[in-house]
Amino acid sequence: MEADCKSVAKASEVRILYLPPRSTKRARHWQGPFVVSRPSAVADTYRMVATLFTNGTVFDGHHYLGSADLLIEGGRVVAVGHVEVPANTEVVDLGGGLVSPGFIDAHVHALQGGLERLRCDLSEGETRADYLRILREYADATTAPWILGGGWSMPAFPGGTPTAADLDSVVPDRPAFLPNCDHHGAWINSRALELAGITKETPDPPDGRVERDAAGNPTGTLHEGAMSLVTRFLPTTSQEDYCEALLEGQRHLHSLGVTGWQDAIVGSYSGIDDPGPTYLLAAQRGELVSHVVGALWWDRERGLDQIPDLIARRESLSHGRFRATSVKIMQDGVAENFTAALLAPYLDRCGHATANSGHSFVPAQPLKEYVGALDVAGFQVHVHAIGDRGVREALDAFVGTDPRNRHHIAHLQLIHPDDVPRFAELGVSANMQMLWASLDEQMRELTIPFLGAERATWQYPFGRLHATGAHLGAGSDWPVSTANPLEAIHVGVNRASAGDLEPFLPEQALSLETAFAAYTSGSARLNGRTEAGVLRPGAVADVVTLDRDPFVEPVTEISSARVTSTWIDGVRV
Repeated sequence: MEADCKSVAKASEVRILYLPPRSTKRARHWQGPFVVSRPSAVADTYRMVATLFTNGTVFDGHHYLGSADLLIEGGRVVAVGHVEVPANTEVVDLGGGLVSPGFIDAHVHALQGGLERLRCDLSEGETRADYLRILREYADATTAPWILGGGWSMPAFPGGTPTAADLDSVVPDRPAFLPNCDHHGAWINSRALELAGITKETPDPPDGRVERDAAGNPTGTLHEGAMSLVTRFLPTTSQEDYCEALLEGQRHLHSLGVTGWQDAIVGSYSGIDDPGPTYLLAAQRGELVSHVVGALWWDRERGLDQIPDLIARRESLSHGRFRATSVKIMQDGVAENFTAALLAPYLDRCGHATANSGHSFVPAQPLKEYVGALDVAGFQVHVHAIGDRGVREALDAFVGTDPRNRHHIAHLQLIHPDDVPRFAELGVSANMQMLWASLDEQMRELTIPFLGAERATWQYPFGRLHATGAHLGAGSDWPVSTANPLEAIHVGVNRASAGDLEPFLPEQALSLETAFAAYTSGSARLNGRTEAGVLRPGAVADVVTLDRDPFVEPVTEISSARVTSTWIDGVRV
């Protein structure tokens, strides 16, 4: 349809006025009228009906406009402001709520999240007792040969490491493999240990660790690369099961107002097969409604020899609404299990330096070579970096690359102050997971004590990144954490989750306008879709409506807002 619409557009041009809103509070941001090309025959050809969003307020992807109407037709935005309404227009009464561009998640694992929703989903639990109850109920209800799923949180267990003995108490008869919510570790039972042959004598792999007791016996938690000791024994998941999981993930994201995303791992990882073929099949079937960028997985066991394979995969997988144009490099682990790469060692519980500075999964010099070659090949490079050494190594690797490829670094928990201005200098986007910038139990118990007082103040410096001119995008990392953009924006603005009394480094807070922009126009730019993430004439009509206007309510109530409808290309999904 897109190609047909473009050909029709050449034959007709109409003048569309981008009129100022009823409120003049933000009038300095308006630059109308505009002249745009629009195919006047499209509505007749495809029987598309104009839709007016009225009786509410508008955020246009960059700025809050106050009271205004939005008119869409033919899958595009026609006008914003005080709109003259065409005949036979569908009217959406916002009831005082907000209409915004659809949220775009710049770092998510939609298939993996959907699969966990269809299996043993632990994400709704909070305590050890919650998880054991959910597991018992699930195990009693299925005859599956393995218990699979995941989503448990580390603070629910002493030291963040659950035991096989706990899992044995509810699943004694079948092997179980359950990644935690950040997918950097897995909880397994004794049957899984036995099946995989993991014993006291089993060495730790170079990129991971088996959790052990004082005598060296495995206790039931596997960190990072150690998960592969078990994943090679997992049962095969059928293609149709993966398709169902992707559609479930898409449904969930749509319910939260997410209209597009970047899948951060398109390759085999953590017991999940490569989702690339599933995305391709969904795109070919027309079941992939959202526009998705896939980040092809960089195999850290290989080198430059894999780039021709990645180029071939980019060509073979890209179809319709799926583009495999990014490459994901996992540069380090996470702070909670001491695998995030730090410039100085972790501390022990007494505040003394240890011998561990975490893992750089790709050495710094080869990383520069790999990133440079990927840049020349026209790939966007998407780097996972949590620790300050991981971030610095990634920034060093981006020196001399082409900013037009929109390279970005995700997570950015710990950034050395000297490195914050380098994002703007190098044209590297900061891909924020705002939800994590809060003083939760995981931060208090499993992070700050092992970083120390000074380094703890370097965490999630979103405010300083913005002040130094960095381009900001935003994502959830779901199913690591909730996919709800409003909960993430709440933390980005308050530096605290709803109900928390103590903000975490409040000087790094973002304005509500900046946080909304990161999750809309910012992530759209990062994904290379500048016609999305904004509400202006000619932009794609990817839209979300909320039941209230967060811009006029107290900022402590942002996460209370709820999505009332989600639209893609002008069609309610």
